[in-house]
Amino acid sequence: MISIIDYDAGNIRSVEKALLYLGEETVITSDTDTILSSDAAILPGVGAFGDAMNRITGSGLDKVIYDFVDTGKPFLGICLGLQLLFEESEESPGVKGLGILDGAIHRIPSVSESGEVLKVPQIGWNDIEINPSSRLFAGIEGNPYVYFVHSYYLMATNPEDVAARTNYSVSIDAAVEKGNVMATQFHPEKSSDVGLKILRNFIEISKKGGR
Repeated sequence: MISIIDYDAGNIRSVEKALLYLGEETVITSDTDTILSSDAAILPGVGAFGDAMNRITGSGLDKVIYDFVDTGKPFLGICLGLQLLFEESEESPGVKGLGILDGAIHRIPSVSESGEVLKVPQIGWNDIEINPSSRLFAGIEGNPYVYFVHSYYLMATNPEDVAARTNYSVSIDAAVEKGNVMATQFHPEKSSDVGLKILRNFIEISKKGGR
């Protein structure tokens, strides 16, 4: 069973529907015992970094997330859920993220280095360049298109943690993978067949206990 961590941040039902479509038992929950006993956990999210962290710390879910990650079982952050895994975000100065991975979240520039004016937030499909060693993207060839909705982007400290990159005004670390912790800035549950394949890979990883 996969737990979808509920911290009142929205964008949960679409993740649940995608997992159910793939035949995976899932539960939306904020219960500590349920999360810790699950085979895998997903941290989704939309909205502001600071508001989300306040909800997580205020409910004690930060400790639950740390404890779950320490079990070695697969953990997946989606969209804001990726950003929360890092140390800080320009969106909410002074608010500390979970700090599970090393890096920082920056606002997407509205003008690229070449002078092109781009809409922020980025809403829509963009191609990604995949790290071929990533388990999350196993069996996915080429530079597939996935669906993004974001105004802020990740710059990971450690290049070896980056599972996929894209470009939108700047180079964006679009997915990360370090041990049992994985995350995507884009929405796999809204990314058609490619997104379902990514979620199916995550399910398979969970059935192997994260190995």
